[in-house]
Amino acid sequence: MDLYALTRPLFFALSPETAHGLVIRLLKAGLVPAQGGGDDAALGISLWGLNFSNPLGLAAGFDKNAEVPDAMLAQGFGFVETGTVTPRPQPGNPKPRLFRLTEDEAIINRLGFNNKGLQRYAANLERRRLLAKEGIVGANIGANKDSEDPIADYVTGLERLLGLADYFTVNISSPNTPGLRKLQGREALDELLSRLMTVRNHAREKLSYLPPLLVKIAPDLDDKERSDIAEIILKHGIDGLIVSNTTVGLRDQLKSSFREETGGLSGQPLFEFSTQVLEDMYRLTEGRIPLIGVGGVSTGQQAYAKIRAGASLIQLYSALAYHGPGLVQKIKRELLACLREDGFSSVMEAVGAAHR
Repeated sequence: MDLYALTRPLFFALSPETAHGLVIRLLKAGLVPAQGGGDDAALGISLWGLNFSNPLGLAAGFDKNAEVPDAMLAQGFGFVETGTVTPRPQPGNPKPRLFRLTEDEAIINRLGFNNKGLQRYAANLERRRLLAKEGIVGANIGANKDSEDPIADYVTGLERLLGLADYFTVNISSPNTPGLRKLQGREALDELLSRLMTVRNHAREKLSYLPPLLVKIAPDLDDKERSDIAEIILKHGIDGLIVSNTTVGLRDQLKSSFREETGGLSGQPLFEFSTQVLEDMYRLTEGRIPLIGVGGVSTGQQAYAKIRAGASLIQLYSALAYHGPGLVQKIKRELLACLREDGFSSVMEAVGAAHR
């Protein structure tokens, strides 16, 4: 029995948000043992000039203020995405706003981009750079809830953080900030990406490495919205897509008494739906840009299914609440077995195999 299996009843006796805060404090104090070790070469993948030792990453939302990226890399992740961060600090929505749907191995959240703001976040990443920490860390940027110009918020975030993160994710898909998902619409997305790419490309001469810009989309998009997003993404030369954020749907199949809570649903019930959207976006972008598959991954077989559907990298978060950090090594072992069983010598060979 692993350590998390012993301590899980303690964490589950606390409210989800209290338990999460405790985990962050334990990680900051160095009290969570490292689970890392050398990864098999078959799990390695190179994208955007970055060498990922394995394709498994921590999704945004866990480390909102960039406080523990290195402690999470030490759990065996190939990369860690921090944030979402907004220019100004904000408390988020009223509590309770985070719910465990234990029977469904799912989570509903309506946190609302609670974070300590850009200055604190940037200071944490600057400290990491000064210490010359290794490992791939991304920054997920968002807009303040009361912003009069949300697009300007994204520009502010990118300008402040350039040079401090290995890649950037533009989060326009959280369901918990009113109006945010409208930025996925054709005209708004066109303007947003035009401004962000201008900022990023203008920094070319100042930076030794030009970080890739990714967009994170919702699963709750109709066919036209998906097609429009693919077209605008390709038009602007965006470097990648993260598919997908939480869903406001899928409630009718849930067993938990919390199923009617407002917010975004993540975890096991999202797996098939998010993988279908991933498959669709791979087809619509003709496999021309890397995709990160996220939503409901808790096994190596599920990670492998997303890779076959078109994902070059995988992210997870909700499953950690149910299985603990030891899950990372387990998924990697299972994924390696899946690759070998199908005769693939690397992750890259298997990307998009379901379309061939």
